[in-house]
Amino acid sequence: MPFIRISIAGSSPSSDQAIELQQQTTQLMANILGKRPEVTVVSVESNAANSWSVGGESLADSQTLVQMEAFITAGTNTEQQKSDFISAAYQMLCEILKAAMSPLYVMIIEVDAVNWGYDGKTQALRKQLS
Repeated sequence: MPFIRISIAGSSPSSDQAIELQQQTTQLMANILGKRPEVTVVSVESNAANSWSVGGESLADSQTLVQMEAFITAGTNTEQQKSDFISAAYQMLCEILKAAMSPLYVMIIEVDAVNWGYDGKTQALRKQLS
């Protein structure tokens, strides 16, 4: 049950880019981390350039800065899988957005199974019921 937030500051992605980010991120989650696509949620969010800074300097309107946060259940993936995902996600973001600048952060945030869930059930409860 991953939830992925892709935050983009500066130039906003086109509708086609947003769809491509959602589809390819879902594929990466399935192919690399073994997550079920039917419960993978991807949010693509745009932010004004002046709401982010690098080194204390605000972005110019022509710059694009990206951050991806992927929330997954703790202990469900190996270090190698997570490393492979971060590398593949970085490549995907660069290819789709074409103008992303450094630093481009990709984060995997592991949440204990008792601390999150969907449709009214925690991940821990889902595991017990299966």
